[in-house]
Amino acid sequence: MNIIEIINKKEAKEELSLDEIKYFIDGYINGEIKDYQISSLLMAICINGMTDDEVINLTDVMLNSGDKIDLSSINGIKVDKHSTGGVGDKTTLVLAPLVASTGVVVAKMSGRGLGHTGGTIDKLEAIKDFNVEIPHDKFVKQINDIGVAIVSQMGNLVPADKKLYALRDVTGTVESIPLIASSIMSKKLASGADKFVIDVKVGSGALVNNIEDARKLAKLMVKIGSHYQKEVVCVLTNMDEPLGNTIGNGLEVMESIETLKGNGPDDLQELVITLGSIMVSMAKNIDITDAQKLVTENLENGKAYQKFEELVKYQNGDINNISVSDKYISIKSPKSGFVKHIDALKLGELSRSIGAGRYTKEDKIDYGVGFKLAKKVGDFVMENEELIKVYLNEKDITASDILNCFEIDEIFDETPQLILEIIR
Repeated sequence: MNIIEIINKKEAKEELSLDEIKYFIDGYINGEIKDYQISSLLMAICINGMTDDEVINLTDVMLNSGDKIDLSSINGIKVDKHSTGGVGDKTTLVLAPLVASTGVVVAKMSGRGLGHTGGTIDKLEAIKDFNVEIPHDKFVKQINDIGVAIVSQMGNLVPADKKLYALRDVTGTVESIPLIASSIMSKKLASGADKFVIDVKVGSGALVNNIEDARKLAKLMVKIGSHYQKEVVCVLTNMDEPLGNTIGNGLEVMESIETLKGNGPDDLQELVITLGSIMVSMAKNIDITDAQKLVTENLENGKAYQKFEELVKYQNGDINNISVSDKYISIKSPKSGFVKHIDALKLGELSRSIGAGRYTKEDKIDYGVGFKLAKKVGDFVMENEELIKVYLNEKDITASDILNCFEIDEIFDETPQLILEIIR
């Protein structure tokens, strides 16, 4: 067996065996197989796909390439949530304390972002002194004490995926459905939760931009979960415009706090209630309607926000000190009309250009910069009325760059649906 034979086999649209998959993953990790050879194989996979059995085997090999987190000492059913990522996606900041406020334990390990804005961990670090580096024993103690913790990934989880993803990122193979599914599920399975809810973003601001591919990805992840006797529910959600009204780390924390107090934007509130209801129903084994009632009540009665305060205090953060720049400019609409379209991806890239995200993993994030939308798709805007506020520090931006992200028209058909489909 050698890597050339495996590449040729995949180029011929033939199925790779478990031994062949293990051979190329092990060889790549230990340096025997080179980047250019794996790049060729990844491109063949991207073009010709993989069978479900191949994807399950790839997931298994990557899962067993490193450590696995043991959460058995944490009381209760552990339900984890994952998002495939999108512009303005601060869902975890609201969802984790909200679900924990209902008595469901949330043991959340998240990553930093390499994209338009920071990941969940970067957003939390916009809170002064918030500690995301917690050893396993203290992580377990915190969850048993207050029911929730959000920390950066601990241990050497799925090193094969880290190395493969870095290569996929520079070889144009990130959007392969089999590679996305095995990447997500190997990391989720290694994190030790019992059940999983996955928010699959669909649209111009997402990794997957059409509903057919999103369905394929969701069904594949449900099947992988079933193989490991783990319940997986996928929620397909619209990412043709930013989620909520803010893009940028500190701004997103502030918006999350408002949402936890029951004052959040409609789309973010709808999403966390949907995801939270599924998580609570899975963990408590109750009807989804009862779970939704519980989640909605805690968003309105202050219990969700109180749990967030507990979380921040336990991890040494100062909830009254969140990085948001005091320098901002207001971008006005050039004409009256309905906001017909917002280019989420372009806005995301512009937020990165002013420091809200990273181009390389070594880049430092500016927690205080970003955007605050005054209007969303479907809203009517008057000429010279504020469309968006831009928070800046060291880097500047032109108004024309921002306005190019908006399409304003006299006619608007209908407000886009947020929750597109639920797949179990």
